[in-house]
Amino acid sequence: MLSRDVRFVALDVETANADAASICQIGIALVDASGAMETHSFFVDPRDTFAPFNTRLHGISAATVAGCPDFAEVFEPLYPFLNRHPLVQHSTFDQRAIDAACRTYRLMEPELDWHNSVQAARTAWPELRGNGGHGLGSLKTHLGLDFQHHDAAEDAKAAAQVVLLAEQKTGANFFDGSFQKVRVAAGAAPRQAKRAGGYFPKSVAREGNPRGAMYGHAACFSGDLSMSREEAARLAAEAGVTVKASVSRKVSMLVVGSYDLSGGADGYLSTKHRRAVELIEQGHSLQILSEDEFLEIVRGA
Repeated sequence: MLSRDVRFVALDVETANADAASICQIGIALVDASGAMETHSFFVDPRDTFAPFNTRLHGISAATVAGCPDFAEVFEPLYPFLNRHPLVQHSTFDQRAIDAACRTYRLMEPELDWHNSVQAARTAWPELRGNGGHGLGSLKTHLGLDFQHHDAAEDAKAAAQVVLLAEQKTGANFFDGSFQKVRVAAGAAPRQAKRAGGYFPKSVAREGNPRGAMYGHAACFSGDLSMSREEAARLAAEAGVTVKASVSRKVSMLVVGSYDLSGGADGYLSTKHRRAVELIEQGHSLQILSEDEFLEIVRGA
């Protein structure tokens, strides 16, 4: 594998719980100049507890990884190879998880050339904004992708496929700055207007459907979503998720929009986002999800 002539590598991780460092699977897809692809999967013992929510999502449990190497034992041999190639992730969670795990295991700060395949999808298929979104679940349907969602190697393969198909559609190289020119030429997709009273009207708070697959979970929204809050709350409630107006210990997931996920130009995080981080640091099982990740979960429930 390490001697293969590779154009880029896509990477995906699964975690055991709300702690981004609790990586329990790493998947990579190696793509050569012809577009041919080869995938590899590595189970990791996170030396941590598995939250039922996470196991339900990806099917990995403590029994699955019993006897497997820890993160450092898997990542350190991989790092020199990953460091030599453009690295694709779908959203930014995988980079955050790798960085967090390196800190937990006191490894050197990784220097990796990360690229986000969500940006490729948004450039190639802008019509999906607010109409299914650019998560892998939506793209699987829209593009006819063939992969098993929430398996790290399969999701890495899907992210690689998104890049290849986006390059084919736009005629641009995802890694040399061509995509930025395509985005500028196409113009920014129009944003939905904010409602009077701001982004956080109390009217979006609602009880989850007791028959929904995710009943018992509670979510809160923060930041700039591509869809209306009412639509996001409706999707959550149909899946069984109760929607709250504020972040508390009753909330199991915070869904953040694009501005709040990145912290904006000045690194600012909203009050809700900062409160969620505080609760996670205190040991509360709470996940911070991008809008695309949220849509994948509720639509797959």
